[in-house]
Amino acid sequence: MFSIGDFARLGLVSVRMLRHYDAIGLLRPAHVDPATGYRSYQAAQLSRLNRIVAIKNLGFTLEQVRTILDDKVTAAELHGMVRLRRAQLEAQISADLARLRVVEARLRTIETEGYMHPEEVVVKKLDPITVAELSATAASYEPEDIGPVIKPLFAEICARLESAGVPITGPGIAYYVPEDDGAVRVHTAFPVSAGPHDDHDFEVVVLPGIETAATIIHHGSMDEVGTTFQTLAHWIEENGYRSVALAREISLHCPDDLDEWVTELQIEVVPA
Repeated sequence: MFSIGDFARLGLVSVRMLRHYDAIGLLRPAHVDPATGYRSYQAAQLSRLNRIVAIKNLGFTLEQVRTILDDKVTAAELHGMVRLRRAQLEAQISADLARLRVVEARLRTIETEGYMHPEEVVVKKLDPITVAELSATAASYEPEDIGPVIKPLFAEICARLESAGVPITGPGIAYYVPEDDGAVRVHTAFPVSAGPHDDHDFEVVVLPGIETAATIIHHGSMDEVGTTFQTLAHWIEENGYRSVALAREISLHCPDDLDEWVTELQIEVVPA
């Protein structure tokens, strides 16, 4: 038998925690001296303590821990729970890092407010273009909603074009169509010389020409595109135009290093 202090040291927990587990009936001492109230524990109870600590550290409440222990969870089942929790934590970390990148990009946008280079904006006419495309809906135009939708779409349209033997004749294009509920229809496309065909598992459409487009080149990851978009927005307003559609994004250079990307942003404008 071990005193509560010795048992706490063996189990790598605090005496206070053992007293709490006793109070809620989660881990009772093997013996309580009726005269002194001193608690004593057996080595065999370390097994239950290990399970309590492991399950609790997975994020379960003590009441949930009790239920799981009552179901006599095995070591193999605990390993499975750990694997599941690891996957959940990794996904959470990934999501938190993505949010942090968005915040940092927004701060950089704030830092560059008021520093605009008008010569960066080019006004030009865009000809109609035939493209093969896939589309899907994103919850909003925010980067954390667009990113998980657009990246798989580009990979998928590339794979389908290759499978169909349809050659790509130009850089990738992304364009967006707002929906009534605030969502956005995301279109990913590549220029092709082929026409529609019943066997194709993608759409072939003609993107209409644009008589007047305000364009600007964005250098770097699309996570940082906010600053470039806002530079373009200021130019449009200050030069007596208004936009009539969401931007097209033309992927001019897309190496593995996202910081080396080159993307042209095109917004259709008319006189204000």
